[in-house]
Amino acid sequence: MSSDTTFSADDKSLSLDDDNTTSPLIVNSYSQVYLKSESERILLVLPSEEEMVLNMPWSEIWQELKHRLQAREQSWQAGTFVSLLAKDQLLDVRQLQTIAETLSEVNLCLEKVCTSRRQTAVAAATAGYSVEQKVLDATLSDSPEGKTKPHSLADPLYLQNTVRSGVEVRHPGTVVVLGDLNPGGLIIAAGDIFIWGRLRGIAHAGAKGSRQARILALQMEPTQLRIANVVARAPKSPPQAFEPEIAYVASDGIRLSQAIDFAKTHSFSTELGGWADSPQTNRK
Repeated sequence: MSSDTTFSADDKSLSLDDDNTTSPLIVNSYSQVYLKSESERILLVLPSEEEMVLNMPWSEIWQELKHRLQAREQSWQAGTFVSLLAKDQLLDVRQLQTIAETLSEVNLCLEKVCTSRRQTAVAAATAGYSVEQKVLDATLSDSPEGKTKPHSLADPLYLQNTVRSGVEVRHPGTVVVLGDLNPGGLIIAAGDIFIWGRLRGIAHAGAKGSRQARILALQMEPTQLRIANVVARAPKSPPQAFEPEIAYVASDGIRLSQAIDFAKTHSFSTELGGWADSPQTNRK
């Protein structure tokens, strides 16, 4: 793609947060681990670490729930997708695979992992599941002034694998992928998105409204780019050669520029609500 390529703009946006409405419980013998239906999927809800300390060990609860699921008559269709609400539980790839295998035994399919732990989010993405990382709600006593900071970003999420087709990654901060974003893959981040590979899927940076967010890739071939509420698609004709590029919001929509010179040639303008060319510096 050529330097400073202009994209068309739109006012649509993706939501970083899902609307998890309440629904009747399918299994509710235990208050800590349970399943509930939501639209055409099932939610598997795990207890927080605090709840685990106050009650029986996780291994005992999971085994009891496993036996109950295998023994009862199924009330879902075979192959129904499951979203795992892991809260602040620290789960590795092996544990996630064990959960997936247990669900598979009763004809359920683990599709997505929602967590507040970066380690769990990384493990889920590594295992090939869609991921949504959320920050735990802070109390007034968490900050020195007794006030929360709702617009602050979470720590960056680093993924050392390719985001494959059908996989979604949602994170309330910056996402760094040491791999590709394949067609059919989706990354939604409240901060920036850095793809150290080929970006061929959908990338949405600044998902909570930040027009200052950027999207960088070593090879930019997106299905769609979104920054804040601005939407753009790649040109129909691919470029003759690729180079590292950065996508950003300008006054006329989303544009592309060479990544190597961006910090020198551009600055964010609050007045314009986007990035603009910086004044030329004196050359020695």
